Amino acid sequence: MRRPPVILGAIVAGIVLLAVGACRREVPASGRTLELDAWIPTYNRYIHEWLLKQQAASKQEAAALQDKLSAAGGETKAGLEAQAAAVGRDLEKWHYRLGLGDYLKRGNPGDIPADLVWQNGLEQPDIGDPRAKKGGTLRRFILTFPSTISPFGDNSNNEFRSEMYDYIDIPLVSVHPATMALIPGLAMEWALSADGRTTYFRLNPKATYSDGVAVSARDFLVAVYLRVSDNVFNPYAKQYFREEIAQIAMYDERTLSISLPETKINAPMIAGGLTPSPAHFYADYGPDYNERYQWRFPPTTGAYEVLPKDILKGVSITETRVKNWWAKDLKYYRYRFNPDKLVHTVVRDESKAFELFRAGELDTFYMSRPELWYEKSEIGPVYNGWIERTCFYNRYPYPPRGLYMNVRKPPLDDRNVRIGIHFALNWQKVIDVMFRGDYQRLNAFNDGYAVYSDPSIKARPYSIDAARAAFRAAGYTTEGQDGILTKPDGTRLSTAVSYPNMPRYDRLFAILREDAKACGLDLRLDGLEATVAYKKDMLKQFDMTFGSWAITPPVPDFYQFLHSVNALDAKGNPKPQTNNLFVWGRADTDRLCETVRTGRTAEEVRAAAWQLQHIIHDEGFFVPGYTVDFIRIGSWRWVRWPDCETTRFSPPVVLDPHEVFVLWIDEDIKQATLTARSRGQSFGEATKVVDAYRLPPPDSEPTTGSSNNQ
Repeated sequence: MRRPPVILGAIVAGIVLLAVGACRREVPASGRTLELDAWIPTYNRYIHEWLLKQQAASKQEAAALQDKLSAAGGETKAGLEAQAAAVGRDLEKWHYRLGLGDYLKRGNPGDIPADLVWQNGLEQPDIGDPRAKKGGTLRRFILTFPSTISPFGDNSNNEFRSEMYDYIDIPLVSVHPATMALIPGLAMEWALSADGRTTYFRLNPKATYSDGVAVSARDFLVAVYLRVSDNVFNPYAKQYFREEIAQIAMYDERTLSISLPETKINAPMIAGGLTPSPAHFYADYGPDYNERYQWRFPPTTGAYEVLPKDILKGVSITETRVKNWWAKDLKYYRYRFNPDKLVHTVVRDESKAFELFRAGELDTFYMSRPELWYEKSEIGPVYNGWIERTCFYNRYPYPPRGLYMNVRKPPLDDRNVRIGIHFALNWQKVIDVMFRGDYQRLNAFNDGYAVYSDPSIKARPYSIDAARAAFRAAGYTTEGQDGILTKPDGTRLSTAVSYPNMPRYDRLFAILREDAKACGLDLRLDGLEATVAYKKDMLKQFDMTFGSWAITPPVPDFYQFLHSVNALDAKGNPKPQTNNLFVWGRADTDRLCETVRTGRTAEEVRAAAWQLQHIIHDEGFFVPGYTVDFIRIGSWRWVRWPDCETTRFSPPVVLDPHEVFVLWIDEDIKQATLTARSRGQSFGEATKVVDAYRLPPPDSEPTTGSSNNQ
């Protein structure tokens, strides 16, 4: 699964399988100084000029729309009026931003409004278990070694970055993983301006980096400089800071504000997701950043750091708990981040990793796949209770796992073909055969977001009759000797599906391909090595591709997947390195995406999100696959999980219980377990289900295969 980092908005992580050499070459000091002060005026001018250009373009567009409106009527007029309203909002946004002044601002405390209402978020329940013990080592595996440990820059969007940064670094504020309310991070207090666009933050005076240097408001300006300067190729960050942040201002070393271009219902959460960068560490920052900082771990505000001696290239990376960590006694952090060390060993084959887990060389293992939970658990360590198994039901929104169609590629540019493919893919058979019926059918894109997801949308079931009817409507009326439909001119109904060539996916698509053939569809399988598949996705060189993306709650994200700005480049070609894999762009979806992104009320966002879900369903360019509302984990019995009033095994709104760091290692239990194993003694099989947070599962009952479902 591809999982994007948190709110700062890096590109969704791809799988990087690039192993690096075993030797380390030191890069000598450059003698530079961080050129932040000289750069800020230049960047402020750039943003000001860009805003003026945007304002002029919006004025021109508004005038053109008014001319069209004067001669329009009916539905055309309604559409133009909606466009004009959107352009009006853009004009207001440009006016507001130009009125703010400098993008990166140095103010003084007297500029802060006196009537702000400050919050500290301390009324939420604790996270974790008071019984948690500090100490010990947690051993896990990774499939590949990262090609860099830098938090940004070339190749930084690898799967391991979350373990080093996204799960570890402390932002200004966080979201409580049970209540979804804001809780303090680096900021001990925050306040929202009267217009709802600017959030003010007061840093905790205890906040320090792992090397003991205090966190400063200036470090947030440094973070912007490092990511958007021309010293790095970082197009997403440059776009994000330019378009999604209106201003970052510091008033003294402990106070700052972050303004958004528009009022949003989650403004403090979005603004508070930013993290600082230590200026002293980046003194050598320059054009050679990628080489100079490739294997240097920056001082962190989080609980774990990576020491130089613990980077064994191609072998393992170890994280060590920071001594005298500044947040170790604070609410929401005191019962978390318990092991002294986190060891991540490279094991390139999952079956070999399971054998290491079975032997006690790894401490935990994901077991959600049925063959792991059932057959491979028929082993002595499980029977004897040395390994304990837990099925934990979570409340995380369902990742949109399924097939992403490139609507620029024939025959997928025909809606009837797309709808036919929905009916031709037997996902329920996949669920029943491969997943023992334990999983459910995913019903819609961005499903499971509480009020922001429309429960009325149901996935189309497998239906030979409905599939063939849709294909006939697309002109495929003749059946060949091999059962594949063709048009009168001989064009075969054929399309390719790309996917990482793992054995389970080979089997999955073999099932889909066989039943698709009965519907007259030739589904060509294009299994690729994982990094090749990811590169092909990012270059939009596929017909259909299989994948899933975890989108941070509480609000779904449609903009990166559907907005036309991420679909085509200036020459009209598919735009590479964006997550609009559909290469979809249309004015109405653009407006709705913008509403979900910038809506001022929950009702406004909900209405737009529901409309977008219906467009995706009706146009058929996403085929929902399968989903699951639980996580199954095996762990040696010395790995302890919470079971207290505030936390049952794990907070509920998590994709992976490891990422909230509520587990701990009990060395006494470990010694007793190892002794029992050496003597062949049993504790009794231990398998439990934790369903304290379980919601009703998604309705997997199929709707009828009539034309009304198209």
